[in-house]
Amino acid sequence: MPSHLSADRPAAQPSGSGSVDALISQARRLKGDVDAVRRDAPGDGSDPQERWQRALYDLALHQLSDLDAHLAQLRDGPPPVPSEPGAPTAARTAPPAPRRGSLLSRVGSAEWNLLTDEASWSGELYQILGRDPAAPPLTLDELPSLVLDEDRPGLTAMVTDCLVDAKRIDGEFRVVRPDGATRTVHMMGEPVLDADGSTASMWAVLRDVSELRRSERVVSETRDSLQRHRQRTQSERRLAVELQEAVLPPWRGSLRLPHRGTETLDLAAHSLPSSTSTLIGGDWYDALQLADGDTLLSVGDLTGHGVAVASGMATLLGAVRGMAMAGTQPGQLMSLLNQLLDATVQPALGSAVCCRYRPTTRTLVWAQAGHPAPLLFRDGTGRRLDSPDGVLLGATSGAVYAQAEETLEPGDLLLLHTDGLVPGRDNADAVHQLLGLAPRFGGARTAQDCVRMVVEEFGETEREDDACVLVAKVTS
Repeated sequence: MPSHLSADRPAAQPSGSGSVDALISQARRLKGDVDAVRRDAPGDGSDPQERWQRALYDLALHQLSDLDAHLAQLRDGPPPVPSEPGAPTAARTAPPAPRRGSLLSRVGSAEWNLLTDEASWSGELYQILGRDPAAPPLTLDELPSLVLDEDRPGLTAMVTDCLVDAKRIDGEFRVVRPDGATRTVHMMGEPVLDADGSTASMWAVLRDVSELRRSERVVSETRDSLQRHRQRTQSERRLAVELQEAVLPPWRGSLRLPHRGTETLDLAAHSLPSSTSTLIGGDWYDALQLADGDTLLSVGDLTGHGVAVASGMATLLGAVRGMAMAGTQPGQLMSLLNQLLDATVQPALGSAVCCRYRPTTRTLVWAQAGHPAPLLFRDGTGRRLDSPDGVLLGATSGAVYAQAEETLEPGDLLLLHTDGLVPGRDNADAVHQLLGLAPRFGGARTAQDCVRMVVEEFGETEREDDACVLVAKVTS
């Protein structure tokens, strides 16, 4: 087969150059479109998925640039031969090299004549290997001197297979340039056979793929980082869910308390997960029958998401239960919870409402810490209870929390909820929408029916945060 450097090939453009020009235009348009999408991609690089996407954009741009260069070489034809075979080396002229950093500078070519032991290099190859263009090209025996020690056996094996067994060359090796820089070179070549089938020479195209391999490594590393991030997120979510499910009462169906005597409250609750986050938040609800016959009702929210927040929520909820069981009243209970958060190693903020219902007098004593007040529904209408003073838990040391008292009647319905129940609304609008359910609540037979109405009204709406709702209906 003829050498790609053969002087017999015409210097004119090959047939079909117009089609190649069209391909070049398409490649450049596509490169511009990809670059535009890359520049418009949101994010500051802090998210693993964003880093992986940007690395893929960079790799695609690099490959499109290479495609542009290869098509240009195809259109322009091979470079001129620097000197005729057999010409005196003293008269040798340095081959022209493309502008440094240009696309064409990454692809060079060479031919080694086994009969005359001469070599011919293109100007691009001199630039890739960092060699002086005025210096003679290296022979096949000298070429390994540029290659890293660990890559020399591979290069030797490729060249030997090509010269002895007439196999094509297709492989990579790393070279050390005179300036100390290491470059990765991809070599493709074939033997040139003479009339009796013996190898007369070998030609090769050598391409500097250092930046391409760097881009591929970045894609691989960011992909691995993204996978580790996702696995860690899934593990954290699973742990947070297990912790939440272990601590909170079951939310499917009505809450069951170990009642002593006549049942005085019909209870139901539901948890609504965030639609935009895979992490579990710190929302909680609770209903607990106390030793003196009272019933504890509470909902709250610890800021943040993840395992640490779920663990903090479990700690707070355990403290609420323990203090309520010991007879601590809601106002004092909130003060102690605030001290607990203030003493934690990791700063945190939380909101909560805590109610203590005494069935013998149907009185509700309650306190709140920066939390939406309970809503009371009676005879088809609803209102928000007047909130006693109380700041967010963890906001300030030594905070004092007031408490209020409300007398309930049979048939009354009490609704406790966290902030995210009505997405995209401020507290006043959320309360207005919830109070709008009063006529429907008036016809409900059970607390579970009321929770179902709330879920039907707000459950399908996209929400940025978790939410929960607790309904207590006075039965006697």
